[in-house]
Amino acid sequence: MNINFLLNLSIERNLDKNLILNKKNNIRIKFMSDFNVFGEKLLACSYSPLTGFNRNGNCDSYPEDKAKHLVCVEISDEFLEFSYEMGNDLKSPEPEYDFPGLKAGDFWCVCAKRWLEAHEAGVAPKVKLESTNENILELISIDLLIKYAYRKETTN
Repeated sequence: MNINFLLNLSIERNLDKNLILNKKNNIRIKFMSDFNVFGEKLLACSYSPLTGFNRNGNCDSYPEDKAKHLVCVEISDEFLEFSYEMGNDLKSPEPEYDFPGLKAGDFWCVCAKRWLEAHEAGVAPKVKLESTNENILELISIDLLIKYAYRKETTN
C-alpha cells in the first residue's frame, strides 16, 4: 500500500463500536472483534452460506445496520415460511446481494425484529448464543435467548 495514501487518510477511532472509520473514502474496518451475549469473543455464525451484514460470517454490529442483523440462528422450515409470509423471501437466491437463498439447517444472522416476531408467532428458530452479538441484549433478554439456545446434536 502506498505510504502517501496511508499518511493522507483521515482516520477516526470510534471506541463505542470498535471501528476505524475513514471518512474521506467511506471505508470501515473492524478494529476489534465484537462480543457475544456472554461477553466473550463473538464466534462466526456461518461461512457457508456466508452471513452477516457485511457478508463476513459474523453477526457484527455496525451503525449502518438499522435492522440489527445480530441474532445467529439455525434456520428452520417454519421460520422460512413465516419470514416469507411477512414479506421477506429467504429461500430464493439474490446474487446481486450476495444472497444464496437459505434452507433448513443453515445458520444465518437475522434481524432482531423478525426474530421477536417469530417468537411471538411460536416459530422462532434456535439461537447460536456464542455467535449472537451482545448488542442484541438491548432488545431481547438473555433469558429469552437462552430458552431458544441451539445445542449441537451429538451421536455416540
